[in-house]
Amino acid sequence: MAAHEEIKNGTAFPLGDRNDAFAQYFTGQSYLTSLIADPRINVGVGQVTFEPGCRNNWHIHRDGYQLLLVTGGEGWYQEEGKPAQRLKTGDVIVIYDGVKHWHGATKDSWFAHIAITAGKAEWLEPVTDDLYNKL
Repeated sequence: MAAHEEIKNGTAFPLGDRNDAFAQYFTGQSYLTSLIADPRINVGVGQVTFEPGCRNNWHIHRDGYQLLLVTGGEGWYQEEGKPAQRLKTGDVIVIYDGVKHWHGATKDSWFAHIAITAGKAEWLEPVTDDLYNKL
């Protein structure tokens, strides 16, 4: 049994639907709960939930930024050329325009964060199993 299984029932927000629209940019299964559905607001706000071992591809935010507010479980965040940071509930990550990075769950824990995103994501290569398994 993985750690933080209770996240499957939602944290501050419901688990959400399978994140099929972005599945090609993830290794493993993620879920998405959109928290702002007003087209007049040009900032995406959603809770992303990762099953154990799930992570997104390397990516860059262009003409904007991303804020990650960890709402449950244990995960990883890594910027290119820097060591990975272990994340836990209450952690906040600020990702600036043009910074190549990835984030996702640890191998043995569910993980959830609220992502506040301005600008457009440029999706890149997957995080290799070799890099991930060394964490």
